Amino acid sequence: MYNFDFVKPASVGEAVEALKSEDAQPLGGGQTLLPTMKQRLAMPTSLVSLSGIAEMQGVTSAGGTLTVGGATTHAAVAAGAGDYPALAALAGGIGDPAVRNRGTIGGSVANNDPAACYPSAVLASGATVVTSAREIAADDYFDGMFGTALEEGEIITAVRFPIPQAASYQKFEQPASRFALCGVFVAKYAGGVRVAVTGAGNDGVFRWSEAEEALSANFSPAAIEGLSLPADDMITDMHGTGAYRAHIAKVLTKRAVEAC
Repeated sequence: MYNFDFVKPASVGEAVEALKSEDAQPLGGGQTLLPTMKQRLAMPTSLVSLSGIAEMQGVTSAGGTLTVGGATTHAAVAAGAGDYPALAALAGGIGDPAVRNRGTIGGSVANNDPAACYPSAVLASGATVVTSAREIAADDYFDGMFGTALEEGEIITAVRFPIPQAASYQKFEQPASRFALCGVFVAKYAGGVRVAVTGAGNDGVFRWSEAEEALSANFSPAAIEGLSLPADDMITDMHGTGAYRAHIAKVLTKRAVEAC
């Protein structure tokens, strides 16, 4: 590690101001940032911790919407998102207890790791990403692998999830990292079904529109039978080929529908 300044603001306004310093970086749970700093892949001169901002913490539910503060840990989401059981279960399955008690939803969504779990929930739920400057619809937020619509110095203060009629997240995890080798989140709303796939796509999390159309017409595992994802669009690495991930995504989608 190397020397850097550490700032712990008490409000979103103070955090935004602190991030105006040259090479300042926001710090959520540090589950991604600190390892990259140790490897010199990132070398910010100042870390702006978001953990002390009370307005960015906690889970609330009202009017059919679950709001999760950006600095809320995975463990707190797992414990507090009872009105959205699929989201609570997703949070409870991230990493191990140490990761769940440090990592935050805002940090995960801001980083947009292609194998992270939360992006699938955000996209499948049609959630709204609330930042220090604006509100961003899920369909406009994700921008390819590790890419997002966030501007420099913009902080995720909360994520608002419309609570569906039924939902399930199914993950086939890489056993060492517990990241998703493939994960599928299915959410059924009065206006239709949304399906998001993480861990498999070359461009990160994506919606499987063909499955959404089929399930909106017939919400049963049988509706998926004749569908397939193009293997060329899937990640191929030491853990599995694109064809393998395409197959797993279909299997997990069926399981998610059954669980619903």
